[in-house]
Amino acid sequence: MSKSVFDKILKENKFLFKSYYPDKKHIFKALEICPIENTKVVILGQDPYHGENQAHGLAFSVPEFIPIPPSLRNIFKELSSDLEISNPKHGDLTSWAKQGVLLLNTVLTVQPGKPGSHQKIGWEDYTDSIIKKLNDEKKHLVYMLWGKNAQTKEALIDIGKNLILKAPHPSPLSAYRGFWGCKHFSKCNAYLKSKKVRGINWEL
Repeated sequence: MSKSVFDKILKENKFLFKSYYPDKKHIFKALEICPIENTKVVILGQDPYHGENQAHGLAFSVPEFIPIPPSLRNIFKELSSDLEISNPKHGDLTSWAKQGVLLLNTVLTVQPGKPGSHQKIGWEDYTDSIIKKLNDEKKHLVYMLWGKNAQTKEALIDIGKNLILKAPHPSPLSAYRGFWGCKHFSKCNAYLKSKKVRGINWEL
C-alpha cells in the first residue's frame, strides 16, 4: 500500500519531486520500524526537516551525526525536566520507535529548503488513514499532539479509549507557551502502566 501511495503522489506531482527529502528508502520508515500492531504512542509532526541530511523518516528525529534541531532540543529540555533524564547527545529517536512510538509526520516528503512544499498533494489523506486504522484496531494509545496542526487530528481519535495529550509546538517560537512543563512523557508512561502496558524508556 505504501509504495502505491507514493507512486500515485509522484505521478501526479512530478514537478515537485525533482529533489526531495527524505531519501525514498526512508519515506515510510516510521511505519516500518513501528508498525500499527506494535504502536503504543503516537507523536505527530508536520513535514520532514528540509535541510540536507536531516530527514530520515521519523518525525522530529535526525540521524545521529546531525546537529540537534531547535524543536528537538526543546523536546529534550522538557524530557530532562519531566523525568530527570540527561540531555541526549544526539537526535536519533530510532530507539523510541522500536519501543512502539510512532513518529509520524502528517506529510512525508518536502522540497529542500521549502517547508510545507509537499502539503495538500495527497500525503494528508494517507496519514489520516493511518490514524483512522490505529483508532479502529487499537485502544489505550497515547497521542501527543503538539501544535495546532497536530491537534486538527483529534477529530479522528476516539478519546473514550485513548489518551490525548495536547501542548503548543516545541518550536522556539511557541515552546514557552506551555510545551515546557507539559510533562507529557511521565503522563504517557503513567497511563500505559494503568492499562498494564509497558512504558517507554525515553532515555537515548
